[in-house]
Amino acid sequence: MCGLIGYNGIGQAAHFIFSGLQKLEYRGYDSAGLATITDGLLQYKKDIGKLEEVESIHHISQLPGHVGIGHVRWAAHGKVDQVNAHPQFDEGHNIAVVHNGIVENARELRCCLENTHSFVSTTDTEVIPFLLAQYYHQKGSLIAAIASAIAELRGPFAFLAMSCYDPGKFFACAREMPLLFVSTPTGYMAASDVNSFPDGCNQVYTLEDGQIAEVTSQGFVFYDSTGSIIEKQPEMLARQASAIYVNSSEYYMMREIREQPRAVEQAIEQSAADMQAAAQAIKEAQNVIFTACGTSRHAALMGRYLFSRISKRMSEVIIGSEFKYFSDAICQDSVVIAISQSGETADVMDGVRTARTKNAKVISLVNHHASQLARLSDIVFPLKCGTENAVAATKSYMAQITVLTLLSHYLAGQQHDILKKLKDIIPLVEIAYETNLKRAESLARYIAKYNACYFIARGSNFHIAMEAALKMKEVSYVHGEGMPAGELKHGTLALIEKGTPIVAICPADYTFDDTLCNIEEAKARGAFIIGVSDKHHRIFDVWCKIPKVDEILYPFVAIVPLQELAYFTALARGVNPDRPRNLAKSITVK
Repeated sequence: MCGLIGYNGIGQAAHFIFSGLQKLEYRGYDSAGLATITDGLLQYKKDIGKLEEVESIHHISQLPGHVGIGHVRWAAHGKVDQVNAHPQFDEGHNIAVVHNGIVENARELRCCLENTHSFVSTTDTEVIPFLLAQYYHQKGSLIAAIASAIAELRGPFAFLAMSCYDPGKFFACAREMPLLFVSTPTGYMAASDVNSFPDGCNQVYTLEDGQIAEVTSQGFVFYDSTGSIIEKQPEMLARQASAIYVNSSEYYMMREIREQPRAVEQAIEQSAADMQAAAQAIKEAQNVIFTACGTSRHAALMGRYLFSRISKRMSEVIIGSEFKYFSDAICQDSVVIAISQSGETADVMDGVRTARTKNAKVISLVNHHASQLARLSDIVFPLKCGTENAVAATKSYMAQITVLTLLSHYLAGQQHDILKKLKDIIPLVEIAYETNLKRAESLARYIAKYNACYFIARGSNFHIAMEAALKMKEVSYVHGEGMPAGELKHGTLALIEKGTPIVAICPADYTFDDTLCNIEEAKARGAFIIGVSDKHHRIFDVWCKIPKVDEILYPFVAIVPLQELAYFTALARGVNPDRPRNLAKSITVK
């Protein structure tokens, strides 16, 4: 989602901010902007487009000054245009603001402010500098102005502000959204994402809800929501190494597909004490609920299956955005397992906060150690898969199902057996990748001609059909629909015509024969069948061969050729698989 960065120090602020914003491009955005202060005056440049496009037109990295704030925006309120890009300003251009999140009562505030102020954008953000200006003129202090303004704002937010009224500083505030601070050799920085900080910055300060920070060239001063000074201690930041690639021209998505054997290897290394504690909590719980969105939800579906099959423990999976509608059943005897690559997914965070108010125990699977989700959890299982730059999740999904496989076996007291099996599957993930690379590229040219592709499976493989469909639709814009194979005849068969591609995930396990029956139904109506299996069958028009593994481990090898298929279909349709339109990596608004 949106990303913001501030800098104050001895260096050129715009240089450091621009460099940090480049590291946030993986999150997805549609406009960019930057503002600095020099000689007591605000200077800014902003526009729609990618950073390099905005830089080529406006040279934003060259803005003068030692204090500045910058932003990449993914439109949530207001269309994508130059006026709506950040920074946003008060009427006199004396205060600049960059903002993540949503001001839920922006319309009400706007109605109150329109009598004395002239708005120029259609964003919710613009009310913030107008409020700051109004309260500054009343109180004569930007800290007091921020404290008064945030008391009026509803919804989750993080923002940075700077002003001609106090030109040697910038200010920061956050509620239910990430905002982090580090010192660097040349100055002091704030950002919404740890990835934007320079290497070597290993101590991070974090704002809790409603807290305010004042950033000078000498350091940080922190305040509570009323404007009173508070003390904060830094936390150690665990940096994750990124892989180094020889072929730098390759898209990130393919690089990250290739990293999946390493992702399994890293994710296996979990704290045995935490696994035992989580297993005990689940055993004692009145109910167990997974909450997640998108790809993480599909991993949760596998977790639900594994809990049932391995541990004989029933659980439920609730989409993050729907969680609050089921919260009446959450109590202190509940365990909520929250899964999020970023640890900042707004819908998941909303559910976790609800669970905390009910005194439920929260277990999380997260890739970012310093995330909000990690801080709100009783037990955290780090995914350890390094930065995932492509918008489409691949290696983080592989890490999630690895951790859930471990947890389900700890719950059943079978952890020693599964550790060996997971280590043994690492080279088989690589084989699944290599075996199907050329075949997936060839198949993609066929699928690229169609507007829809269907994915079917049963049992433990069902969530793979869902995940494969999501990958297809999000990176190639071919509509992908995943479903239990038995559901094909309950409506979807009406859409099958001659040549319609259907991908059947049907390894030689207990689902094989039943899935074949459903394939026959589709084949009889002219479907083109792509079989993903360790066993060939005459009904397959194309066979994507996967290694034979234990029944519960097929998802580890079955998903790989399907990720490749989505990737190559995107290329066949002329689409950048790393940056799908309208999507963002980290969804930090509801």
